[in-house]
Amino acid sequence: MTPINLTPISQPRVFLLLTALAAVCCAAACTAAFGPGYTVEKQEIEVHFLADPQPAIHIDSEYHLRNNGNQPLASLELRLPGRRRFNLSDPHAEWNGHVVSFAPSPDNPRNVLLTFPEQWSVSASGTLHLSVEFHPALPGQHTFSFASDAFFLPAEGWSVQLLPARGAFATGGVPPATWMLTLHVPEGFLVHASGRKPKLSRSRGEQTLRIVQQSKDGYPFIVAGGYRAAQFAAGRETLNLWSRTPQDANALRQPVAALVTAIHAYDAMFGPRNREAGQLWLVECPIVEKCFSGTASVYAPLISEAGAKTSAEMASLDTVMVDLRSGTPEMVMAAGPSLASTWLGYGQNPGFFEQDPPLSALPAYAASMGREAIEGPQVRTNTIRRALTLVPRQADPGKPEDPDIVRAKSFLFFFALQDRYGQDAFSKALSHMLYARGGGGFNLDDLIAAFEQETHQNVAEFVRHWMKHPGVPDDFRARYDGSTGAIASNPKETTP
Repeated sequence: MTPINLTPISQPRVFLLLTALAAVCCAAACTAAFGPGYTVEKQEIEVHFLADPQPAIHIDSEYHLRNNGNQPLASLELRLPGRRRFNLSDPHAEWNGHVVSFAPSPDNPRNVLLTFPEQWSVSASGTLHLSVEFHPALPGQHTFSFASDAFFLPAEGWSVQLLPARGAFATGGVPPATWMLTLHVPEGFLVHASGRKPKLSRSRGEQTLRIVQQSKDGYPFIVAGGYRAAQFAAGRETLNLWSRTPQDANALRQPVAALVTAIHAYDAMFGPRNREAGQLWLVECPIVEKCFSGTASVYAPLISEAGAKTSAEMASLDTVMVDLRSGTPEMVMAAGPSLASTWLGYGQNPGFFEQDPPLSALPAYAASMGREAIEGPQVRTNTIRRALTLVPRQADPGKPEDPDIVRAKSFLFFFALQDRYGQDAFSKALSHMLYARGGGGFNLDDLIAAFEQETHQNVAEFVRHWMKHPGVPDDFRARYDGSTGAIASNPKETTP
């Protein structure tokens, strides 16, 4: 056989060939899909609150979809509202006017598959209509509930979530840049919801609000009811307190002043919230016993006394549902992590406490600082001592630390960080980091970079000294250990 002579290709020719190929691929990506998928061209969610004869929330959702993938689709995967949190009727679905049924997803028990009557061909459009009705919790149920004069839908879990198509390079499920949330409630209800300023109309004792939603608004939320509203100035913030029952102005003065103090503490610690912020809502729960999710932060024991009950929980980026029956310290302390999360930009992500330590402890640390601003410096000492009891004095270096110990260390780490570099540098570094991240997420590298920029010191080594070694540094424990007494001032750490 005659050998084939392969002429070597010079490096410049290879570079030009690869560049041309990349350009072709990029151009093709604009016109051709690499996998199964679809786009949501238009969507509208309509929420109708019915007060009589029994309160109910009826939700209709309509999605105009187009198959822009590279193959026909036989089904669509959805995530429906969870029955562990909501008492809801069986959902109803129609595809292009034909009733379709749900089947469990083989990959995730939280999801369902909606099978089309016939395959959804490439480039074809289709309309999906979904409806579901929420009812108050039944006796013995630990689900979300509401009353005939008030309800709320938090920024998590109540609306259907469309998921990407199944397969490699799959796409789909992303809402359009703008879409409509329509709300029907009895006339006289106060309404606070995500989105732009609503267009309001009234008819036959009912008010209808059409509210444009944008991608920046995140997951939609609604708070509505026959509330009594009061406004209080809190520096650059306006605090809106909505209550279902008349409140004594004198009785409100103390909790409002405490919350204003906490807000000022967060402003000092993190800097002002994003430019579009400026108002916070504290709203009384419709049904206190069924108001909170029950998934309290794992950091709660570090900032609360033993046996404390949940009395506040975040409903959205700017709204906290509260039990007004609790005392001032309890309400402020319970609302603290939620309020702090709005400064940190994590109000859009209710799963904040699922983030990795030590950053997952930052809202809890901020809450404790808010409480310290209200009740005095003794709160700091007591809080640190309580957390120190959860971290053994002696630990096996070769054995991974228990998650409870890691959480306690993460919580204490921020006190140590403040001690080491001082309150001024601490606040400036956090403010710089939050500003640089534009209110979005951040990680430990971002935190280290911000502190090193502010202090011009090796903060990474300090972090490793704290988080990569078992226990807590001896000098920190000695400073706050009850047997040796806590020193009044906060001298800088002697560790690296």
